[in-house]
Amino acid sequence: MWALFKKEISGFFSSLTGYLVIVVFLLLNSLFMWIVPGQFNVVENGYATMDSLFAIAPWVFLFLVPAITMRMISEEKRTGTLDLLYTRPVTEFQIVLAKFLASWALVLLSLVPTLIYFWSVSRLGSPPGNIDMGGTWGSYVGLLFLGGIYSAIGMFATSLSGNQIVAFIIAVFLSFLMYLGFDFLSGVAESGRITLIVSQMGISYHYNSISRGVIDSRDMLYFAGVITIFIMGTRTLLQSSKW
Repeated sequence: MWALFKKEISGFFSSLTGYLVIVVFLLLNSLFMWIVPGQFNVVENGYATMDSLFAIAPWVFLFLVPAITMRMISEEKRTGTLDLLYTRPVTEFQIVLAKFLASWALVLLSLVPTLIYFWSVSRLGSPPGNIDMGGTWGSYVGLLFLGGIYSAIGMFATSLSGNQIVAFIIAVFLSFLMYLGFDFLSGVAESGRITLIVSQMGISYHYNSISRGVIDSRDMLYFAGVITIFIMGTRTLLQSSKW
């Protein structure tokens, strides 16, 4: 499994994919945080906070992560190398897990350079270093797991179709549905209790919760549970293709 994981990681950086994902992620966030006037501009708002990054990044990942994952299984199907993988001493679960971890690792590598933003914003505080550390690190954890869910959804989507574009569209749709779809549904519920239950099924509820700086076990269980559901769904789809 680890050989497949390393193969996927090296594949990202032996082509432009890995570099392009990181550069686009950093470029888009930098533009909104430091250059483009508006509510996300840190200097213009006059507050030493990383809220702009954590508001923009989920939307950037919404498109970038499906772009990472769209070829992972669909391309293997198209070229016939998936059948070759089945002849190796790895299970369907190990194949899915290795590819998932590789895409999640790229999400992590995209986040690491944003620590420069964190340092810059903390220096802009009055006095320097005056920044909500708990909320910032909680948001980083939430953003990392949000990227993990997007990666798991992307793996599920790419196993549904042999066409990369179709896989990309399915992944974007499902990711958007999981991120904000349940918030829209909760808005039409008549009961306050039902509204809360429906909103808790969405990513944004738990992402916003963990962004307050408190690592709640319920939020972590939600992230882990959704990732597991989509990974197991992907494994089932791969197994069904052999029947």
